[in-house]
Order: sequence, then structure tokens, then C-alpha cells
Amino acid sequence: MNNATLLNQEVEITSVYFPSKAGTQREVEGYPRRMVFEGREYNFMESGIRYLVRKGQELVRLFDVSDGQQTYRLRLDNQNHWTLVAMKDAVA
Repeated sequence: MNNATLLNQEVEITSVYFPSKAGTQREVEGYPRRMVFEGREYNFMESGIRYLVRKGQELVRLFDVSDGQQTYRLRLDNQNHWTLVAMKDAVA
């Protein structure tokens, strides 16, 4: 995420969705759909990119999601804590 504002602040994810792929069973892991950050609610589009990163023995899940105006990078750690890593203007 070039030209992003780094935040690294804990957020609350209040809704997730489970995308399905044609001809396959639904994925077990959900994507963030709604976030509360600094008292404001953000609703994400039902698309995004998920990354799985190994950090030593720990697996970290990163999600790039958008509300149509901003792109947000979220991190989900093994203790189910969500962190807003960064945000930037969405590409038009």
C-alpha cells in the first residue's frame, strides 16, 4: 500500500461475510464486512484480497478491503484481534 497512512490501531469488526466460489463449497474463513473505528462505522464492498503471512511460528491474516472511497489494510492475529494497519485513497 504505497502512499498509505499507517495507523496500527485496534478496531472492532462488527460483520463478516463468507464468499463462495462457483462450483465449490463455501470458504470457512470470512472477510470483514463492517468496521467501527474511532466511533465511525465503515461498510466494505464484498470483494477484497486476503494474505496469509507466516511470522516465525505465528500466522497473520491481512485483508485489503475498500468502502469505495478508501482502501483499508486489516490484520487478524491468532487471538482474533483486529488491527487497522493502514488506509489510503482508493484508486479511481
